[in-house]
Amino acid sequence: MRILLLTVTALVAFAANSILNRAALAGQDMDPAVFTAIRLVSGAAVLAALAAARGGSSILRAGTPLSAAALLVYAVFFSFAYVTLDTGLGALLLFGGVQITMFGGALLAGQRPGPYRWAGSAMGLAGLAVLFLPGAAAPDPLGAAMMLLAAAGWGVYSLRGARAGDPLATTAGNFVYAAPVALALMLAAGDPGAPVTGTAVALAVASGAAASGLGYAIWYAALPALDASLAAVAQLTVPLIALAGGIVLLGESASLTFALAAALILGGVALAVRGPRRVQRA
Repeated sequence: MRILLLTVTALVAFAANSILNRAALAGQDMDPAVFTAIRLVSGAAVLAALAAARGGSSILRAGTPLSAAALLVYAVFFSFAYVTLDTGLGALLLFGGVQITMFGGALLAGQRPGPYRWAGSAMGLAGLAVLFLPGAAAPDPLGAAMMLLAAAGWGVYSLRGARAGDPLATTAGNFVYAAPVALALMLAAGDPGAPVTGTAVALAVASGAAASGLGYAIWYAALPALDASLAAVAQLTVPLIALAGGIVLLGESASLTFALAAALILGGVALAVRGPRRVQRA
């Protein structure tokens, strides 16, 4: 039950990130490089403070430059992609790409997912492919490409999380390593003429401190109990949560194409969860 609660909480946090990013970048016209910097700096500050108050592992030893680089790739391309993509569509592209990355990582690590996991993965990918059927409202190509790069970054970050010893210290260390690079990117590539409203800053802080920082620490706490293939398929529920939030909070609409994609994804998740808890290893 504990792992289920941790996993569900993390998935809701992931969906919140899509909603908060889209609200700031589309509704407030905030520069994506500025949003990314505020997001990672606020996440690093909150996590470092929590880790210091608790004591225990050193965050700089717990975090690693490689995990921080994967986090940075995800955060940067995620924000830039949401300039043009709707909330639910962006999340669907993200976690479809994450599924491919994590399944590939699981196979390279010697895991052998069973037939239920393969069937669930195939249904999830079919749901992603529905978006690109003839006549469907295909996403902006550049935005889609950037979101798939973000997916690769997040997939690597999640795979490395399965080996995290102290979830809070590890997540804090990764954010602390990534935040200065995000600030440098903001200074180098940010648009100095873009508006920076109080609302947009609040959205970025909420994304960094709560949905990202705390959400990712919770995810790292759940990952050691999940094999990579199940973790990948479970994340495909995030677009549905994000779509609901986009409809309710941002006034976005759901299409029949998205409904079909969602049905396939939910069916794939149900199949994957029905399979054995642990996969075989080669």
